[in-house]
Amino acid sequence: MTQDRTPIFTPVLIAGCIIMMLGFAIRASFGVFQIPIAEEFGWPRAEFSLAIAIQNLAWGIGQPIFGAIAEKMGDRKAIVLGALMYAAGLILSSFATTPGGHQLLEILVGFGIAGTGFGVILAIVGRASSDENRSMSLGIATAAGSAGQVIGAPAAELLLGFFPWQTVFIIFAGVMLASLFALPMMRAPKMASKQELEESLGTVLKRAFKDPSYTMIFLGFFSCGYQLAFITAHFPAFITEVCGPIAAGGVLAGMGITTTSGLGALAISLIGLANIGGTILAGYLGKKYTKKYLLAGIYTGRTLVALWFIMVPMTPTTVIIFSLAMGSLWLATVPLTSGLVAHIYGLRYMGTLYGIVFFSHQLGSFLGVWLGGRLYDATGDYTMVWWVGIGVGAFSAIVHLPVREKRVELAAA
Repeated sequence: MTQDRTPIFTPVLIAGCIIMMLGFAIRASFGVFQIPIAEEFGWPRAEFSLAIAIQNLAWGIGQPIFGAIAEKMGDRKAIVLGALMYAAGLILSSFATTPGGHQLLEILVGFGIAGTGFGVILAIVGRASSDENRSMSLGIATAAGSAGQVIGAPAAELLLGFFPWQTVFIIFAGVMLASLFALPMMRAPKMASKQELEESLGTVLKRAFKDPSYTMIFLGFFSCGYQLAFITAHFPAFITEVCGPIAAGGVLAGMGITTTSGLGALAISLIGLANIGGTILAGYLGKKYTKKYLLAGIYTGRTLVALWFIMVPMTPTTVIIFSLAMGSLWLATVPLTSGLVAHIYGLRYMGTLYGIVFFSHQLGSFLGVWLGGRLYDATGDYTMVWWVGIGVGAFSAIVHLPVREKRVELAAA
């Protein structure tokens, strides 16, 4: 058997990484705006939380829609539409002065993320990759989102030191539009078998919906969204209010971090930094080992890390340890879940099929962000919502075990 010599770093992968990195840099920064926006307008924490929750829900609803747009009308058209909606949502949000206004406009932002995020980009990268390189390519593209997370929250914190949050939103809108300069490289071949190309979307969806494994993948992705969205939106505020003091003259002070709000931004950045390695490793392992067992292991690891963190006093040291540990598992589920969908159901409608699974992820995201704000206002802390995250993480670890990781046979042409 000849070894596959197709390069991993194709123009499609590079362009996908650029768009994912910039889009996720902006998305990961929203937690930094939690306190400034709430304090300016005197809103309860739940109001801004609901806006971000709606954004995540719109992202989930939009993901299969944009996957279908990409498969029917063209990948690049879907990305352009997504970037325009993303930028429009940010610009219009900068003029919103009521909770309802923010919440309504976050629908635009959520659809924008759907058009420039996982569902569209990973489907393109998957089709443009060889069988040998696909798992690794999906891991690299997902890691690019983490690279954006490394720079997103600290960049927002830095810009807020010079500009009001409204101006930062407009700057971020310009960054999102600038990502479209990568589009000329985004030319993915139709890497699907003749039989796959002849099948209709309805036929493939019907087959997937009848398969218990697809249902289990759908249910298992819920906790990933819950945990990630809750931490992204609420962890900086959680740290700001609960963490012990930062020692004068210590390592953090030497880095210029002297406040717990600065530590909160650093935590999101560290999660993204650790996830670059964790996601690439998951992509590498995904081509060598059974994906469902890797997913079960990742969800088990997340559950144990979150359990440890909530049971010890929060200090700058525990924040850093948690951020690095959780970060190594952060988006490691994405190349494995998307690769599992492609492996079982084929590449032709991967964007739509993964988009539907991703809707479960975003239902979890909606609940994690909204419940975080709601329970904070009701109880004064985040303890209860954190324990819910531990429970759903354990559920996801279990529900992946019965998945049949075997290619579903296509209908006769």
